[in-house]
Amino acid sequence: MKRQRGLRGSKEQCTDGEMDDAEEGKMGKRILSPSILAADFARLGEQIKEVEEAGAEYLHIDVMDGVFVPSISFGMPVIRSIRSVTDRVFDVHLMIVDPDRYLKEFKACGADSITFHLEATDDAEETIDLIRNLGCRVGMAIKPKTPVEAVRKYLSKLDMLLVMTVEPGFGGQKYIPESTERVRRVREMADEMRLDLDIQVDGGITVENAKIVLDVGANVIVAGSAVFGANITENVKKYLVQF
Repeated sequence: MKRQRGLRGSKEQCTDGEMDDAEEGKMGKRILSPSILAADFARLGEQIKEVEEAGAEYLHIDVMDGVFVPSISFGMPVIRSIRSVTDRVFDVHLMIVDPDRYLKEFKACGADSITFHLEATDDAEETIDLIRNLGCRVGMAIKPKTPVEAVRKYLSKLDMLLVMTVEPGFGGQKYIPESTERVRRVREMADEMRLDLDIQVDGGITVENAKIVLDVGANVIVAGSAVFGANITENVKKYLVQF
């Protein structure tokens, strides 16, 4: 299957014109990344096709190890199996300790973008380099209690910063209101540094509160139960109309 690439160019793949834009600093295209963790796994392929046909460009894939977070989700076999049924961008979010061990395998399974947690690695710069060298876009995630200033020194090396808006590990949680200012601050830092940085938010993002995070600088929205509950096509379109 021909793979669709809705990804904006990575920092090492930009043309001269794209680099000029990046140097000016700007917010990227607004993108919906439905989290398959909330899908009905008995109908996973069918539901993936439904979000794809409704207009979602990314699929958010949460990998949890039961150590970094309390829950266990799924891993490479599931990712490999769904790669054959869709050409959407695989936005893989690793909630695992020592993510470096498995980066090559996730790339081989079809990951387009790999996000690791700052809190889960002893050498974030090495993890960034490993992901970049695999040809994937690089994302870093931070938990709600991690100060946003902790990511400043890494921002210029990232394609995306994921601000968790709930404690990672469980779906269906309510949005933490303090997250709004955290997202605003990350966007301010990116603008001060004139970076073309995607800011992703994950956790409790509903149709009703999506505008709050979009207005303060987020541009990649992860939504799980709010997409995969009831009418999937209608749910996707309710998000996209705000973009």
